Amino acid sequence: MKKYALLFLSILFMNQLLAKDYSINSPSDRIMVKVAVEEGIHYSVFLGDKEIISPSPISMTLEDEVLGEDAKVRRAQTTSVDEVIIPTVQRKYAKIPDVYNELTLRFKGYNLHFRAYDEGVAYRWEVTEEGPLKVMNELATFTFPANHKVWFPEEESMFTHQERSYLDVKLSDISPDRFASTGLLVDAGNNVKVYISESDLITDYAGMFLRGSEENPFRLEGKFAGVVLEEEQRTDRDVAPVKYADYIAELTGPKSFPWRAMIISDEDKQLVESDLIYKLAPENVLEDTEWIKPGKVAWDWWNALNVYGVDFESGVNNATYEYYIDFAAEYGLDYIILDEGWYHLDDIMHVKDEIDVQELVDYGKDKGVGVILWVVWKALDDKLTEALDQFEAWGVKGIKIDFMQRDDQWMVNFYEKIARECAEREMLVDYHGAYKPVGLDRMYPNVISYEGVMGMENCKWSDQPDPDHNLLLPFIRMVAGPMDYTPGAMINKNKENFRDIFTEPMSPGTRCHQLGMYVVFESPLQMLSDNPSNYYREPECMEFLEAVPSVWDDTKVLDAKVGEYILMARRSGDTWFVGGMTNWSPREMDFDLSFLPEGNYNMEVWKDGINAAKHAADFAQQEINVTNNSEINIEMAPGGGWVAIIKKN
Repeated sequence: MKKYALLFLSILFMNQLLAKDYSINSPSDRIMVKVAVEEGIHYSVFLGDKEIISPSPISMTLEDEVLGEDAKVRRAQTTSVDEVIIPTVQRKYAKIPDVYNELTLRFKGYNLHFRAYDEGVAYRWEVTEEGPLKVMNELATFTFPANHKVWFPEEESMFTHQERSYLDVKLSDISPDRFASTGLLVDAGNNVKVYISESDLITDYAGMFLRGSEENPFRLEGKFAGVVLEEEQRTDRDVAPVKYADYIAELTGPKSFPWRAMIISDEDKQLVESDLIYKLAPENVLEDTEWIKPGKVAWDWWNALNVYGVDFESGVNNATYEYYIDFAAEYGLDYIILDEGWYHLDDIMHVKDEIDVQELVDYGKDKGVGVILWVVWKALDDKLTEALDQFEAWGVKGIKIDFMQRDDQWMVNFYEKIARECAEREMLVDYHGAYKPVGLDRMYPNVISYEGVMGMENCKWSDQPDPDHNLLLPFIRMVAGPMDYTPGAMINKNKENFRDIFTEPMSPGTRCHQLGMYVVFESPLQMLSDNPSNYYREPECMEFLEAVPSVWDDTKVLDAKVGEYILMARRSGDTWFVGGMTNWSPREMDFDLSFLPEGNYNMEVWKDGINAAKHAADFAQQEINVTNNSEINIEMAPGGGWVAIIKKN
């Protein structure tokens, strides 16, 4: 018996020698990551002394080995970075501090990186050896210490636009057969929120969904589409996978895999202010970016080209689009979009007889308005070089590419290919029918915006998105990056009076709720989605929409609560814009203007009118002289909003 006891003690002693704990703190020590390397690898995350993420196993299964299994650390290395990122296309800030500590664990043939920022943490795998790789699976887990609430954008299939409502569920409600697209937000209690997503998903991998766990009811696990082996083209735009491989990706090493990112806030406004997904992305690879111009867009599809008060028959024809160009020129909009209808859907090179693209581009050029073309991805891919060369020859400024509905390895590579091919022709890219931003817009700054959100187009056929949904977006979807929600409705209704009318759509919520979106919702290519004829009838609102920019030098969230309200100030040059939005609950708020420099200012206000609760389009204007010592009281109607422009006297 002594012999076996000694053997047991020897094994235990050897296991203790092999087991090793590592840790890394964020620069201010706000957040700490602990990594335990034993038979497997587990990480945990602490906010101060509170455990936010409990020990969570991670690994990556290749065809011939499992990274993280029976792992032996050869070397542990820590580095610190304190830099400033100057984004080519701004979203929140003209300058982004990039300050973090990184722990690199080096194993035979691979590394595991952990970064700790004051706003959150991230980890990624890296294969260092050359040669072919087949990734069979990745175990990415996020374990919580309690049965927290989750805002869960549940999906029915991985063939998806990722335009979902956020269900209010508990972690234990999420069975292994239920899954959601990312980003996803968890309420960790005591005002702490955890946002989970990914970054640097650029090539040769699949996007991450999150599902429930069989092993732990308080755990979320990554779910990934396999390599698509067979697909079925069901319509001009729906090309659905019908057979997946039992592996995620085939590629060649060395390879750095996507970051698994967690933003941790103890104030809801920190989620909105975070740029972590952008910081984790690859740096800009384009040498010449002077031609990349963000701006506002007159958009035709939402309003069904249903212009009125004109002397021509409206529709997909040059006369109608020249009307849009005239409107854009009058109000300083940078672009118009020719959405669905300008080409025959079976052939992207077969332009409708009623459309002369060259004539429209030339007409717009004379008036300082660029033309962007909508395309179905499959039609474009079928004749990619021919079509893009023609667009370049016409002088088109960009494309809005639609209906990809996938984030498997092939489609992820397609996103990068489109970004690269368009950059070579000095064209912008706006992805619709798309997954969320994951850093491609930093690497290729001509990638100007993304959909991947239940935006206002849905109001043409449903009562969503409504103000309750809209007040979740800044804290979840928008955290990932640009969000092409397509705001700007001039027909506004309260909850009782709203109707979905496809050709004359309206929005739930007030007029100032819509105006507030131009400050709150971030998209460097920002739409004015309503009918120019309607905008001409609203000159007071156009004063604001003409002035508001689509990119910002600085952002300050003044007050915010997930799903309920947000009030924020953004600076462009020396001018400040303040925007507020509320859900279906009326709201009274107080804030001060201490973010302003010293001096005297004029503040022009657009606010919900006294009857906005009954007639949602009711709004009022006022002008106030203010300083940075001023305190402001605002009232918002149900589904309401409030905006202001502040300029120095």
